[in-house]
Amino acid sequence: MLTVDGQRFNIEVVEVVRKADFLDKYAERTEDGGLERELIGVYFNYQLKLGSGASRSEYARLWNKLTEPEEFHTVVVPDENGDYTFTAYFSNVSDRLLRQADSRNYFTDLTVNFTAKAPARR
Repeated sequence: MLTVDGQRFNIEVVEVVRKADFLDKYAERTEDGGLERELIGVYFNYQLKLGSGASRSEYARLWNKLTEPEEFHTVVVPDENGDYTFTAYFSNVSDRLLRQADSRNYFTDLTVNFTAKAPARR
């Protein structure tokens, strides 16, 4: 189950790739070869791959949500303690056509990247 902006989507989460990205305000080498840096924080970013077992209307509802022209969204994703809620922007939303039957198109392998707006850890 996936939740975006308070809306629950009845679509199975097949795979979660979680990354902890360290973002610096600056990182510079000194003349003696050492590194000076100021860390802004650690950002938890996610890539989700979603199942295709949902109804066509539920799948279309999620596709429309993930491709909404909004700057940020609130998402709830799985983590080791249950769920993790954060504000993110979406990128690289993609899927592929699985089959056509009776003038209907069925898609699969829906994938989305969630990039955090703010650090999870400072």
